[in-house]
Amino acid sequence: MTKRISSSFGRPNKVVSLSQRNTQLIDAYLLYIMMTGALHFFSGFISCVGSFILAVCLRVQINPQNKVESLSISPERAFADFQFAHTVLHLVVINFIG
Repeated sequence: MTKRISSSFGRPNKVVSLSQRNTQLIDAYLLYIMMTGALHFFSGFISCVGSFILAVCLRVQINPQNKVESLSISPERAFADFQFAHTVLHLVVINFIG
């Protein structure tokens, strides 16, 4: 399937396999967040749910199959937005803890 995608769109196999690797890394991060959320109390749980939602949004934005719907946002811009939102989320959680 990788060859079919690369030959039909004219992209090399490296680009396709790199995007799949990035998606797999995000999936592993989502699994880690889900397991961690089950072990925390309220503020930790809120942090894990927020992190999960932000990571899913990042995954949707960098997935090459969703380029039609994501209005041509570059992966670098998507990751920068993810980092900014993640920082704001954790500042809110730290403020909630007191």
